[in-house]
Amino acid sequence: MSDMIPAAKPIVGDEEREAVDRVLRSGMIAGGPEVAAFEEEFSALVDGRHSVALNSGTSALHMAFLAAGIKSGDEVLVPSFTFAATANSVVLAGGTPVFVDIERDFFCMDPEAAEAAITPRTRAIMPVHLYGHPAAMDKYKEIANRHNLMLFEDAAQAHAASLHGVPVGAWGVAGSFSFYPTKNMTSGEGGMVTTPCPNIARRVKLYRNQGMEKRYENEVAGFNTRMTDIHAAIGRVQLTKLAGWTKQRQDNAKFLDDNLKGVVTPPVADGAVHVYHQYTIRVVDQDRDAFAAEIGKRGVGSGVYYPIPNHRLPSYGLTMDLPETELAAQQALSLPVHPSLSQADLEKIVEVVNAVSSAGA
Repeated sequence: MSDMIPAAKPIVGDEEREAVDRVLRSGMIAGGPEVAAFEEEFSALVDGRHSVALNSGTSALHMAFLAAGIKSGDEVLVPSFTFAATANSVVLAGGTPVFVDIERDFFCMDPEAAEAAITPRTRAIMPVHLYGHPAAMDKYKEIANRHNLMLFEDAAQAHAASLHGVPVGAWGVAGSFSFYPTKNMTSGEGGMVTTPCPNIARRVKLYRNQGMEKRYENEVAGFNTRMTDIHAAIGRVQLTKLAGWTKQRQDNAKFLDDNLKGVVTPPVADGAVHVYHQYTIRVVDQDRDAFAAEIGKRGVGSGVYYPIPNHRLPSYGLTMDLPETELAAQQALSLPVHPSLSQADLEKIVEVVNAVSSAGA
């Protein structure tokens, strides 16, 4: 349908194109000055923490775990209601993901359920700031301190989100961001690890570059997960636009909050700054998939994130009692909230969603 409002829409303009051309003209295409500049500029977003750029958000998660010393036999508490990369990164580092239920309001891991899942083998906790809403990091910091655990953050969807004035990516031993095209800012592909620890930052740099700091002096068995200067140049431009885009997402979300009927709109926790990577409602009185299909027929795109919880994926195949996770997997539906929406688009989203919710009530 030509007049379909897309669920997500990357924004790439002339400034990004010029940045890529600048790199191509320079002849320095692999990791170089653009990567270093992007890392330094991104650090301002996370209270000045060390930032290390990588080729994807998944690599950021993986390298952060390796650099912090997660190994075979270590359990890491993660939510099951998230993208598979969250748990996969634990496995790739040699650890074991332990799936925890979410709390209902904000779709983030439940701190009480997480603390109840701690065993003698638990080494770390990694909440996910799902859909752009910060997890309860103040509570997780207390839990981690009480049980002598490392605290990680999956901040792939939450650039510039914060809780009680502290930005995501600045709470634990390491935070991991993604710059996939549909994220709140993109570098084409890419990721970033943020950490207060210079040793972890150095080890991430080793792991991303075949284990080398000095050429041919490989200190560890590493990978090639470097970000290129082309991608970093795009990311640098997008970073300058992030604040404006975030405000637009928040304004769009407020309009939807104020006008949608017949669905459960996403609440925001006290002290939280939600950046609305997704505007995720709950469809409680109808079949969610039928609801999504019907609004799609009327020109409103949507997304289901995530229909199969991690613990039930074929790669894990676990039977667990995670009732809030299962409920969210049946009810959650993400509506368009991206900065490209016009006022007419927002009004159409409201008109269509309200009509479909009313028809099914």
